[in-house]
Amino acid sequence: MCGSLPKKAKGIFTCWDFGYMFILPDLLFTDNLGEDCPVFENLFEFCQIYADAAHRLNNQLCDIAINWAGGLHHAKKCGASGFCYINDLVLGILELLKHHARVLYVDIDVHHGDGVEEAFYFTDRVMTVSFHKYGDMFFPGTGDVKELGEREGKFYAINVPLKDGIDDTSFTRLFKTIISKVVETYQPGAIVLQCGANSLAGDRLGCFNLSIDGHAECVRFVKKFNLPLLVTGGGGYTKENVARCWTVETGVLLDTELPNEIPENEYIKYFAPDYSLKSPGGLMENLNSKSYLSTIKMQVLENLRCIQHAPSVQMQEVPPDFYIPDFDEDEQNPDERMDQHTQDKQIQRNDEYYEGDNDNDHADGSRT
Repeated sequence: MCGSLPKKAKGIFTCWDFGYMFILPDLLFTDNLGEDCPVFENLFEFCQIYADAAHRLNNQLCDIAINWAGGLHHAKKCGASGFCYINDLVLGILELLKHHARVLYVDIDVHHGDGVEEAFYFTDRVMTVSFHKYGDMFFPGTGDVKELGEREGKFYAINVPLKDGIDDTSFTRLFKTIISKVVETYQPGAIVLQCGANSLAGDRLGCFNLSIDGHAECVRFVKKFNLPLLVTGGGGYTKENVARCWTVETGVLLDTELPNEIPENEYIKYFAPDYSLKSPGGLMENLNSKSYLSTIKMQVLENLRCIQHAPSVQMQEVPPDFYIPDFDEDEQNPDERMDQHTQDKQIQRNDEYYEGDNDNDHADGSRT
């Protein structure tokens, strides 16, 4: 499903099935393929599917872009990592930097957003803020509060390391305090929000205690800043809760209250026995004491005080955006997938010769 509401200027764009990312397939086959990043048929096409929609924000075709298939924050410049092959978040931020002097990246996945942080570790044009489990050899092993960025990027990498069992109250209070101060200090032109659902209670790989309401409250809070917003998915290994979470958060972004009862559908058996949309938090012990969270908060706020003011940048000539297909979205069925071959047919190269109206040759053999 791919469409915007409405077509022009204001609305929300959802990109579930394809993106516009032009890279060579050979770039995929670098490092770390295998183990948690296995090679499989149509791997390149899979990576194209979770590409971003940042260019639509740049062209003011929407206010919020949603890409639940994206959020693969572990992929590095020369290597796949943690089920992530190509880092769509980095590509999206690079696209947003063409039009915005500063971009804020916020990550609420249970794992540290190491790939995004590494990509922008030496620049002040992107501030990365990651809330994640840290310690006990937890993947990827990075994300200490002392990781601040370097050179021009010093103090522009913010890490909020948490322990097992953090609940809605503790998480949302800390999140709102830090993000409020970050936006006030950094004054971003756009925000990228990674909404990994493995921070929910009961996730097979996660160890947090968040309910869907608590997770969604972070999305609601970021939305209130009324800045161009790119929202992506991320990790999540209890599939029925992933589906619940991102459905609720789509409703939040659309200002739509959804009924708690899940309607009859072909996947209804996965949501037994209560068939409800919301899920409560878990019963895991919260190992994040008030004193620990207070210490982390004070360290982060102290680091932010080292930023005297929002950094400025001299904007140069803006590079061209990714290709935007020329078709009438009003005539597209949002429930039908457009395959890659159909998309490719819509691309017309300017350096080729065609018959008829597109012929570059004049009848006398001369060219313009």
